[in-house]
Amino acid sequence: MMRRTQAGTVVLLLLLWPALASAQQASGIAGVVTDASGGVPPGVTVEASSPALIEKVRTVITDGEGRYNVVDLRPGSYTVTFTLPGFTTVRREGIALTAGFTATVNAEMRVGALEETITVTGASPLVDTQNTRQQVVVSREVLTALPSSTVTLSNIGIITPGMAGQVNVGGSAGAYSMSSVLNVTFHGKSGGTTAYDGMRITDMDCASCTGPIVSPATIDQWTVETGGGLAESDAAGVRVNHIPKSGGNSVSASISGAFANSSLQSDNLTDDLRARGLTSVNGLRYLRSVDGFVGGPIKQDKLWYFIAGRYTASQNQLAGIYFNKT
Repeated sequence: MMRRTQAGTVVLLLLLWPALASAQQASGIAGVVTDASGGVPPGVTVEASSPALIEKVRTVITDGEGRYNVVDLRPGSYTVTFTLPGFTTVRREGIALTAGFTATVNAEMRVGALEETITVTGASPLVDTQNTRQQVVVSREVLTALPSSTVTLSNIGIITPGMAGQVNVGGSAGAYSMSSVLNVTFHGKSGGTTAYDGMRITDMDCASCTGPIVSPATIDQWTVETGGGLAESDAAGVRVNHIPKSGGNSVSASISGAFANSSLQSDNLTDDLRARGLTSVNGLRYLRSVDGFVGGPIKQDKLWYFIAGRYTASQNQLAGIYFNKT
């Protein structure tokens, strides 16, 4: 018996505004601004800047209680600047935002000259005190280090605490099988949903079945929601969200591939097994996979493009099972 898996995905994302791609698990920065006496200075301007934002800077004003909340931010490294006439400017650098994470950044304003700026450099907030959900983020660095043939849902499950996935050596299990949340369990419990930038992509006719197969070339981060889920989390198990890449103010591109066949795989078909009547064992017939992307600016700080494509095919032999030639 043979199994064949073929999948192709082409994604074209034109990002006119960041909010178009923020969807349901966007990041954010929130906090409280006070003065040296603990009082609340009115109307402090808070600017969150990052190369991840197409407009570079997102600006909000603190309310009557000194609170602010910058929402719908893309994952990346941010600098937060607090300004108010008559007070020293406070700048907080190196705020690392992952998908679905809201960083708490508070500030204390001091009376000072307009040209004075206090820059605070330290560790980025690690605990999200703004949201109740529990999730694990697989970062861009981890995805870049993994071979593209193993950047699948089941493989990511294996490296996530509490999760287990199907065995997949170099992509030999097939893209479709490895991309299905059916093959992932969390603390032994199956069932879940898969989303792409917050939009559900699991098959509506089959709980947890795979719909479209996402190319690794399009993924910037993965989030695995394991508890305290949002209202969209209607699954009994985990909810996996693929956070897509986007274009930028500089052109970037990448291409990767994988190839294997039966000549590159050993087997355990011993003489003892042949004597018992087994003439073949599970094995790979062939595996072909190519992933690539290119992204960049159409107009600096105004319009970005991102294009990704995928071709993958595999065929496996199951032990002792064949098609009937008649």
